[in-house]
Amino acid sequence: MKNRLLFLLIGLVCLNLGAQVKHEIFESFKLQERRNVSYYFPEDYTDDKKYPLLVVLDAEYLFDLVVANVKFQSRLGRMPQAIVVGIGQGENDIRWDDCDYDEASGLPTEKGKMFYEFLGTEILPYLGTTYNIAPFKMFIGYDITANFGNYYLFKDRSLFNSYISISPVLATEMENRVPERLLALDQVIFYNVIVEKEASDDRQRILQMNHSINSITKENLHYFFDEYENADHVSIIPYGIGKAFDNVFKIFRPISPAEYKTEILTSNDPAFNYLENRYNMIEQLFGFEKPVELNDIMAIYAACRKKDDFESLKPLAELCKKQFPETMMGFYFEGEYYEELGEPKKAFKTFEKAFQMEEIDFLTKDMALEKIDALKADFGY
Repeated sequence: MKNRLLFLLIGLVCLNLGAQVKHEIFESFKLQERRNVSYYFPEDYTDDKKYPLLVVLDAEYLFDLVVANVKFQSRLGRMPQAIVVGIGQGENDIRWDDCDYDEASGLPTEKGKMFYEFLGTEILPYLGTTYNIAPFKMFIGYDITANFGNYYLFKDRSLFNSYISISPVLATEMENRVPERLLALDQVIFYNVIVEKEASDDRQRILQMNHSINSITKENLHYFFDEYENADHVSIIPYGIGKAFDNVFKIFRPISPAEYKTEILTSNDPAFNYLENRYNMIEQLFGFEKPVELNDIMAIYAACRKKDDFESLKPLAELCKKQFPETMMGFYFEGEYYEELGEPKKAFKTFEKAFQMEEIDFLTKDMALEKIDALKADFGY
């Protein structure tokens, strides 16, 4: 039943794409030609918020799939709302001219250089001055257009924070150049390679590139290699996009039970640091401050108890007072902090404050009262 409802929701999302999509003929000075460009904007777009930008080549194939994933995942809180721009390249198979490269050097031909400038100096600046774009920008391409995205890694600072490279057709020496650039760049980069397992001309070079990137140990590089056993060169597209979104936007989603067990409980750092770093990264990447989810607060609280990390209860309590000011959560956690610190008088007064406020989640007034009664019995307050 749950799966049927899930597919129904995806279907409804797909049926409603047209309401926020617009198509235009873009007059390009760089290319000296007119290009078909499609845009998707969230239906409740407002200049008060910032929106990540997803740039999609091969729009005839990829644009609708990307938009459907954006709408579906953002509606469920698994990623922020985003703006998507798709560049049409199907007419006269112009994608091969746009993304062409010199066989000897592996670098873009003259048309490729112009197309590179078209994206970087026309499309992105136009959207950046017209709409409220977040710092986070993603590039999505397929076979030859996937390869083209790599050229934006060659600058001192990458124009994109995230790359989704679906079944790439690699230019000359790209299997060596991509790892070199990912190692050299001093910025947060998400790099996704999605491939089918069947044989192809580029398979061994892609595997070589994967091996080299896997050997890089950098905190600001988030690399994912997803290989699909039963996919072919066409079916790999819908397989890949959904999984890549899961990889990139994991940080935006609520903390999962698996993440709690494998990342929070196993870490030697204070539990609160995990939460703080997570939300700081969200703000840094997406350009806005996301309210801390109740689920995440409860995960960190459980970790504090599990790891005997009672020092983390104090900053967690202060956060709860800001995020959930009408509830007893902040004062209850603070009371437990003082209790563990060996300051019963402060604990007693803090639990009294908690008792006077609204219940939330598993925290009830009865729990605060039990704490108060226990302190009374032990210390006579």
